[in-house]
Amino acid sequence: MKLITGKKENKVFVGVLDSTERKVLAVSHTDSMVDCIAKGEEFLQEIHEKIKAASEEDYFQIEEVTLLSPITNPPKNIICVGKNYVDHAIEMGSKEDIPEHIMVFSKAPTTIIGPADLIKNHLSITKQLDYEGELAIVIGKKGTNIKIEEALSYCFGYTIVNDVTARDLQEKHKQFFLGKSLDTSCPMGPFLVHKESIGNPNSLQIETRVNGEVRQSSNTKHFIFSVEEIISTISKGMTLEPGDVIATGTPAGVGKGFKPPRFLKPGDQIEITIEGIGTLTNKVSLEI
Repeated sequence: MKLITGKKENKVFVGVLDSTERKVLAVSHTDSMVDCIAKGEEFLQEIHEKIKAASEEDYFQIEEVTLLSPITNPPKNIICVGKNYVDHAIEMGSKEDIPEHIMVFSKAPTTIIGPADLIKNHLSITKQLDYEGELAIVIGKKGTNIKIEEALSYCFGYTIVNDVTARDLQEKHKQFFLGKSLDTSCPMGPFLVHKESIGNPNSLQIETRVNGEVRQSSNTKHFIFSVEEIISTISKGMTLEPGDVIATGTPAGVGKGFKPPRFLKPGDQIEITIEGIGTLTNKVSLEI
């Protein structure tokens, strides 16, 4: 089941794709996927009832809908895991940079944009804008101190995040937050896929292309820390809530990892594809 947050005729709604993924049925006339997720099983039941009762005329063609980020108002900052692939940890430093424990940082909610939205180039602030294709977990129910064997029951589903990063700001400020939190630096989408449609989140192909060129190609089976470990560890002493977004880390092939580095330029198009979810596409703006 693939869900969207969409807009048609200036009205925002939560919808579900049909089996062809070319048509959309509105299942809730709200602008908050988070509120829908918080309803738990009641929300899923509502979706099934709407699908059962719908006629062909109730569906929109997907071309008629502007896709927004599936999560537009997370309860807290986007939670991010750093260096969760060995090859990426090495390209950013050396084998000594492979973490023994989960590295966690965050991005401000104001970074979120949807599919096809422009990423600001921020040329007045950074000369080293970089891409990071990532699988993102969306939490489905409230929990703290979650046991690893129960972790997936707290997950609602998965989406794609581009953890856009200003590398020079990271280096300048000696921390992650400012370099990760520039406006428009968290493209998300295009769909939120319910966990039952994914199977094993720790075995998904992931690929990032810049202007059609493959830059990142890997599989989440290469995670250092699995989805279950991530959820369990982050929840230790901190309450996770419905709609929380956790980005699980990026594989090797980021711009900074090339010699010389290959940072994003105005007009560049970034496409991130994850098996079972879809492709998230955004361009870097030409104007400052």
